Amino acid sequence: MNGNTPYAGLPGETGAGQRAAADVPDLSSAQKRLLHRDVSRIASRTREFLPNEYVVDADVSSGMTGPQVTVAVRPPVGHAVSAGFTPDLEDAVAAEEVITAAERDEVARGLAASAALQVKQAVNDSVRPTGK
Repeated sequence: MNGNTPYAGLPGETGAGQRAAADVPDLSSAQKRLLHRDVSRIASRTREFLPNEYVVDADVSSGMTGPQVTVAVRPPVGHAVSAGFTPDLEDAVAAEEVITAAERDEVARGLAASAALQVKQAVNDSVRPTGK
């Protein structure tokens, strides 16, 4: 049964549950620098939308399909929110950015809005409206 699944591996080439090394893209040092810079820009842009009480952090890690980017926001109350994605590295070979400015702005706005919504939902019942 296991031989019929892609997770069984290829005898003598790839172990069960492993991917072939050719499937996982390698980043050059320049691509790594660009990716870290772009992720820092997302975190910085997110901070611009939010007050200082919100904690914003970003991380680049290696996943099964290549680099994984995560940007997270911890609001003062409520649940943390995060955005995680795998950047498209094929377009970034000769480019000066791995994540475009439009993509960075979209992620930052979405995270800021989600974090603000978490705060609103957390304090909704405990705050009396000042006027109607």
